[in-house]
Amino acid sequence: MGTPEPLATPEEVAAYLGRSVQALAQLRFTGTGPAFLKTGRLIRYQWAAVEAWARQNTANSTRPQHPAGSTE
Repeated sequence: MGTPEPLATPEEVAAYLGRSVQALAQLRFTGTGPAFLKTGRLIRYQWAAVEAWARQNTANSTRPQHPAGSTE
């Protein structure tokens, strides 16, 4: 088993995503941000989870998307 990847702090992730630490905290609260680890009050992120979340939230347009088959 290799060495585990280093975990990122909320400050590091916020800087990477171009968001504030407070905005990242709000994403955690609403459950819409990257997956995180919590031990007591300590919050850490796995870089792979942050990058996966960023890929899933990449958009090609600011136009609202409607479900397939929707006539709206």
